Amino acid sequence: MTQLRAFKQVDVFTSSPLNGNPLAVIMDASGLSDEQMATVARWTNLSETTFILPAQDPAADYRVRIFTPDLELPFAGHPTLGSAHALIESGITLKQPGRIVQECELGLISIKIAADGALAFSAPEATLTEFSDASLSSALGCDAIESALPVMVADMGIRWLLVPMQSAEAVLAIKPSLTEFENVMRIAKVNGVMPFAPVDGVAGQYEVRGLLVENGSLTEDPVTGSANACLARYLQARGVELDYRVRQGTAMQRAGRLSVTYATDGVWIGGQTVTVIEGTLKI
Repeated sequence: MTQLRAFKQVDVFTSSPLNGNPLAVIMDASGLSDEQMATVARWTNLSETTFILPAQDPAADYRVRIFTPDLELPFAGHPTLGSAHALIESGITLKQPGRIVQECELGLISIKIAADGALAFSAPEATLTEFSDASLSSALGCDAIESALPVMVADMGIRWLLVPMQSAEAVLAIKPSLTEFENVMRIAKVNGVMPFAPVDGVAGQYEVRGLLVENGSLTEDPVTGSANACLARYLQARGVELDYRVRQGTAMQRAGRLSVTYATDGVWIGGQTVTVIEGTLKI
């Protein structure tokens, strides 16, 4: 039977609408089948759509399922913060003041709420594995890979190939070749590729991109929480634990911004979220 369900579309990792990464949030997905959720995600055609459900774990405030137009993910960063924002805005009662605990397929994810409304999720642990393939430069359409740092696959339920570049300009100059890029992704068994480099003249800031193949086409993620969480773990594994900021989306004329904070209680990936659309869906 068709029901009206509360719906929000939010923009994550930005303080101004239309500059971040959009997310569709179905505020109450109780009773929806897996196929119905997949159908909605295909219809919204956003990188992810989330479905809010009652928590199964007593420590959690809610449970979320995360769908792309093609598949379900065990965890993703911008859907985590976007869902939390939508629920806070709708008046969710929290078990711990100033903190949300989200349940997803990967497990429990903690989310801090800052005084200015910014949210930050605790980066899951990542398994890091060095990766080498002679076709990587050709696949990226750029030979300015930083040879002093390792290219690595980072796995935290979602897998990203982290590629250090010689400069922020080199990151923005990348123009992937679909066939070779898709082949590198297949060999590395990753969901996407994140080239990164420090921004010259700006202390504590990185330029990054989130490159993927979806439905047989090259695409780019405006701002990517999970890939940035993987990068934070990559830097930590190399002994670097200095807080920093990230620019992402520049090549898409977006202004995605996020922060990475190393603390005694974890590594936190944070940013602002704004609501752009609010209403109901007939499902």
